[in-house]
Amino acid sequence: MFPIIGLVIVFGSIIAGYLLEHGNLHVLIQPAELVILGGAAVGSLVITCPPKLLFKILRSLPTVLKGGATKEAHISLMSLLYSIFTKTRKDGILAIEKDIEAPGKSPLFKGYPAILKNHHLVDFICDNLRVFVLGVNATEMEDMMDLEMDAHHQEADLAPSVITKIADSLPGFGIVAAVLGVVITMGKMSESPEVIGHSVAAALVGTFLGILLCYGFLGPIGSNLEHRAREDSKLLESAKVGILSFARGAAPQIAVESARRVLFSDTKPSFKELETALRKKRA
Repeated sequence: MFPIIGLVIVFGSIIAGYLLEHGNLHVLIQPAELVILGGAAVGSLVITCPPKLLFKILRSLPTVLKGGATKEAHISLMSLLYSIFTKTRKDGILAIEKDIEAPGKSPLFKGYPAILKNHHLVDFICDNLRVFVLGVNATEMEDMMDLEMDAHHQEADLAPSVITKIADSLPGFGIVAAVLGVVITMGKMSESPEVIGHSVAAALVGTFLGILLCYGFLGPIGSNLEHRAREDSKLLESAKVGILSFARGAAPQIAVESARRVLFSDTKPSFKELETALRKKRA
């Protein structure tokens, strides 16, 4: 919702200011300029990206309209970890083997459908718990987790990075459109001043649209995806801290409390909120 509000503010304020100066909106409607800009941007995107990355970018765009990881998502994650740690402490480390081998069928994971939908997070938890079941010590586990998280961060940064680069190219494509418009204008020098003026205005619209789409549309989308990736990575970091804390011998509730401490303040549940959620699990 907020990205849509932002786009309305950007385009609305520009158009409103233009109209206040008695500008003619009809002059800004130049389909040919949009074809040049849009086609050049899409073409450069296809050249830049291998097919897998291209489809990843297309899948990531709708997430701009969705909210990031919420406080409820973090509470669900910590409640799930608490359930796993409690079962391990009570029934032994092998008791969770079936749960981590088939999380979609596990009663522990089924209680948290929002977590199950996050395949990266579920795979991260299960893979590292498998390592824990194998008896790998906490230091080696931490090294493995860091490697996996680095790979995840690099992969998550690919789509925002490419979108930002395409956005940076739009002013250049706008200049290309303007130059082509000037070339066309040169062929109309025998026409009346009104015709020449309209042709020059149409050429300048290309530069205007390139700059506007760069700084008012694609650039902010790339930044939004970067922030979203950073927020989502906190789920992995929280799971990492909780699992490592438990592997080092901490009690389930202490391990979950350690996981809570790494969260951003706007999505971090308070001590009482987490305690209430865990109390419900115990009940």
